Amino acid sequence: MLWRILKSIIILPGNAAGVVPGLLLWLTHETAFGFKAATYDQPQFWIASAFAAGGLTLMFRTIRLFADKGSGTLAPWNPTRKLVVEGPYRYVRNPMISGVLFVLTAEALFMQSWPVAAWLALFFVLNNLYFSLSEEKGLEARFGDDYRLYKQNVPRWIPRTQPWDLP
Repeated sequence: MLWRILKSIIILPGNAAGVVPGLLLWLTHETAFGFKAATYDQPQFWIASAFAAGGLTLMFRTIRLFADKGSGTLAPWNPTRKLVVEGPYRYVRNPMISGVLFVLTAEALFMQSWPVAAWLALFFVLNNLYFSLSEEKGLEARFGDDYRLYKQNVPRWIPRTQPWDLP
């Protein structure tokens, strides 16, 4: 199970938050879109640090919940066998993607990179399409009325102010 979890981390958030931003920075480093890393005396350094801490916390918390409570991984080829509605999933339906978005925001701010910011926006749009057109239909097929009730009560992206519990 550990290898399946690690493989899903490397392939999915590892590429989205590591490989793609790294390639963008490398490809644009000597262009008008190049980056200049923020320093600790700039506010974006500290804002980026807060986004990174929050994003990484969300990512690792959701990965652990998928393994411990859902008996699966974040990968569509090895999905959870149980509906996970604990921890951050009580507030928002996609805390893993929210975590990746936070990390990408941190990278764009820290590196002061418009290409990374553009990737952040594109990543959000692509995931919004994927979730609405594909993943949610699969979750409804796997978990039925429990997922439909969850979907009605927990927003996709903007967290609830109060936690929700599956009755």
